[in-house]
Amino acid sequence: MDKDIRNEGWSSGLAKGRRWAGIGWSLLFLLVPVLGVATFAVAPVYDVWLPKDVSEHGRSIDSLFYFILVLTGVVFIATEVLLFWFMWKYDAAASAKPATYIHGSHALEVVWTIIPAATMLFLAIYQMNTWADVKMRRPRIAPSAEVVARQFEWRIRYPGRDGTLGTTDDLFVVNDLHVPIDEDFLVQLKSMDVLHSFFLPNLRIKQDAVPGMKQPVWFKATEAGSYDIVCAEICGWGHYKMKGRVTVESRADFDLWLERLEAEQEATQPAPEPATVAAD
Repeated sequence: MDKDIRNEGWSSGLAKGRRWAGIGWSLLFLLVPVLGVATFAVAPVYDVWLPKDVSEHGRSIDSLFYFILVLTGVVFIATEVLLFWFMWKYDAAASAKPATYIHGSHALEVVWTIIPAATMLFLAIYQMNTWADVKMRRPRIAPSAEVVARQFEWRIRYPGRDGTLGTTDDLFVVNDLHVPIDEDFLVQLKSMDVLHSFFLPNLRIKQDAVPGMKQPVWFKATEAGSYDIVCAEICGWGHYKMKGRVTVESRADFDLWLERLEAEQEATQPAPEPATVAAD
């Protein structure tokens, strides 16, 4: 008799322990959406958010980002709340009935297949104009500069006074891209060795640089300042230090910078050898 009472007390304690464990796990899963939403709500206040947008097409890209963020955020919150509710309500330690298993619902499976498919189709159509502006509607201008990715630096070449890349008066610089404000700027992007990713966060530009390919990248900067150039593709042991600066400035300052670059480059060129005249 005493043994049965002891066993009953032990079983009761075990059930209570499982019940509290179930409650703990339920509350833990509930904290995921709560803390997740709180993080996104507080981040802009502490300026831990998207970098400042200084690009003509940045607003449309950011709007698309926020739309997708809200859409997926609602689904995320609903899923986590349902997970919490089912863990709380159907805790095995609090139920006297045994678990039952069902095959499922074909109608429900069709519904939750059609809804995501329709959502993805809508997003594909919704973003087409933004994609075309960034990746398809290339400005009708000659390349403004060539950017060659190389472990672990950005080699930049500007056309000289003839305005054409690939001639003897081209100007060279490393990790220092200068751009005139409020003008279309067309970059000819290449890679010298491995796969890199040309990333200008403030200009909302990110394009892989693929060996053997020449890819056009274009943008229009709308605010003067100095911003980051980084590589967004792990490209080797020195990936972390593959960075540079893009300077957005007025057309007058840009032309003055090109003149200084030209003068510095000419000053480092070897003097031409004197011509020899053959004796009669």
